[in-house]
Amino acid sequence: MSNLTVDDALAAFARNELLPGIGITESEFWGILADLQARFAPRIASLLARRDELQEALDEWHSHSEQPSVAEYEAFLTGIGYLEPVRQAQITVAGADAEITDISGPQLVVPATVPRYALNAANARWGSLFDALYGTDVLPRAGELAPGYDERRGAQVIAEVDRLLDELFPLAGASHAAVTAYVPGSVFTARTPGGDVPLADPSQYAGRSDKGVLLRRNGLHVEIVTDPGHVVGRSHHAGVCDVVMEAAITTIVDLEDSVACVDGEDKAAAYRTWLGLLTGDLSATFTKDGREITRTANPDREYLAPDGSRFTLHGRSLLLARTVGHHMRTDAVLVDSMPVAEGILDTLVCAAAALYDLRGLGKHANSRTGAVYFVKPKHHSPAEVELSVDIAAAVESALGMPRNTIKLGIMDEERRMSLNLESAIAAAKERVIFINTGFLDRTGDEIHSDFLAGPMVRKNDMKSSVWLNAYEDRNVDVGLASGFAGRAQVGKGMWAKPAAMADMVEQKIAHPQAGANCAWVPSPTAATLHALHYLRTDVPARQAELAGRATPRAKLLELPLLTARPTAEEIDAELRTNAQSILGYVVRWVGLGIGCSSVPDLSGVDLMEDRATLRISSQHIANWLHHGIVSEAQVRETFAQMAALVDEQQRDVANYPAMCPGLANSESFQAALELVFTGREEPNGYTERVLTKWRKAAKAR
Repeated sequence: MSNLTVDDALAAFARNELLPGIGITESEFWGILADLQARFAPRIASLLARRDELQEALDEWHSHSEQPSVAEYEAFLTGIGYLEPVRQAQITVAGADAEITDISGPQLVVPATVPRYALNAANARWGSLFDALYGTDVLPRAGELAPGYDERRGAQVIAEVDRLLDELFPLAGASHAAVTAYVPGSVFTARTPGGDVPLADPSQYAGRSDKGVLLRRNGLHVEIVTDPGHVVGRSHHAGVCDVVMEAAITTIVDLEDSVACVDGEDKAAAYRTWLGLLTGDLSATFTKDGREITRTANPDREYLAPDGSRFTLHGRSLLLARTVGHHMRTDAVLVDSMPVAEGILDTLVCAAAALYDLRGLGKHANSRTGAVYFVKPKHHSPAEVELSVDIAAAVESALGMPRNTIKLGIMDEERRMSLNLESAIAAAKERVIFINTGFLDRTGDEIHSDFLAGPMVRKNDMKSSVWLNAYEDRNVDVGLASGFAGRAQVGKGMWAKPAAMADMVEQKIAHPQAGANCAWVPSPTAATLHALHYLRTDVPARQAELAGRATPRAKLLELPLLTARPTAEEIDAELRTNAQSILGYVVRWVGLGIGCSSVPDLSGVDLMEDRATLRISSQHIANWLHHGIVSEAQVRETFAQMAALVDEQQRDVANYPAMCPGLANSESFQAALELVFTGREEPNGYTERVLTKWRKAAKAR
């Protein structure tokens, strides 16, 4: 075996937690890793070198080509092998769970480094509609709520839920607002002053529990729970205390963009969460409202069907693990004194943890079909997807898993990936269960790929660009043409404003209407509210309507360049917005080790920030700096001003590492500047190298 060194914390995790229950010795496990590294590291290096080679060709061409036509650009990209021949294939993946193949619904993404959040996400398979409406801005609020239960607010919520039930589960000849009791039995009965009434569509009745009736629409379940003695039930016209929605159908446990893992200690913490979710042993104890609470994974839910037979519904989201991209290395494990490929380490550890689920050793089942689900980000080409497939196969073989146990989700978030999506799917046709658009990473790569073509449009103007709309449509088109309907997920990206639920309820229905059978949400509450969109939208029917649409990939080559220099005021506003966003995120990543944050913007509106948002903001400033829209002095002055603002905005954050007044000694501030000033040279504009460097410095201090 190669000379292998493992971080003490990571080694202890493997020895004491991961391996004892699956019959693999430490020597065997680390030997597998060393063999995988020897087998695949040269191939990874070759593919990364190809990325650099193509970027050099792009830079050279843009340096000598002013405003090329799309046809000229397409011909050039074809000539250098950037654009590959379209290789359309029908996916043949088999053995995926119904949450992947049949059920359309919200998808949560949660950092693996925070057990409490991970449990919340797993348990968000079911969410309270009453709570989601009561505590958010979906319903306008008049003044502050009374302590405890505010009956005026409660009445507002009850009226809205009645309206939603009338829309989604209408009664025959009455409104849910007139119901005095829901009577469970072999048929659905709602008691009203005018007599008992059934559902307008009796097939929507799915069963009953001890306290309620279970309804079903578009594959999703909704339970009307009654308890006249409950504080809410006492004020409800039918004694209903809650309406519980089937919400987060799937959850991605993230080891990538939303975590700050820079060493073995961090990696062990992230892996421990994934393992604990699969064994059912994960718990989190915290204090809320003066009470100590311990959270664990929810059990399955038991019901009686209309015919009296018993059945269960899954109590938790189906879990997927998102590993890191091929470009990542970690010195948590050294092979022959060289950092190991972090994606290989992620795949091996997470697959080994999944053996507890596959062998029925956990308290609750994750996959009912014997599958393990990984989401792989940052692919740039079909060859890179093929590499992921081969690594998965090698891990299966080493761990004794049946072939194609590991299923792969493919993030469509890099430009070369978008342009060659058909061929990338073909490379993983036996394993692919997911494709998803990621606007922010995709925009960051758009800027970096065409960095020398000219100054880019303002960040918000990207949303209306030709390439972006074509990118979103083409992802759906290619997925459907590849046979994803009824086999795999076509996904859409994150709602980035966690407090703006009214806007989300109004706007995010566009995702299922676009043919996506899952879309990302930032919280369990958002998942509950987003579920309303899937209750309203028959996604398979919508996919059938869209089948055959073909968005030309040439539309993705429309460069989003400025046509006129912005005004001084516009430049200042753009620079301030980006600088404040960068600093607000980086100070938490570097100073606190928080990989995903709800950070207030210049207006005080909370926005979800992760490495994808950081990538676009840093690349945008770097692009404008290179093309003379802003100067280095202007950038430095603005960052100094924004550091003071960010310090003030986050002054109440526990252990907050203030940047001012000693900016020169602030790792966070120096990291933010480096992200901009080295942005032109950073491979693909990624941020991980800079963040990791400065986070390690902060941890050492």
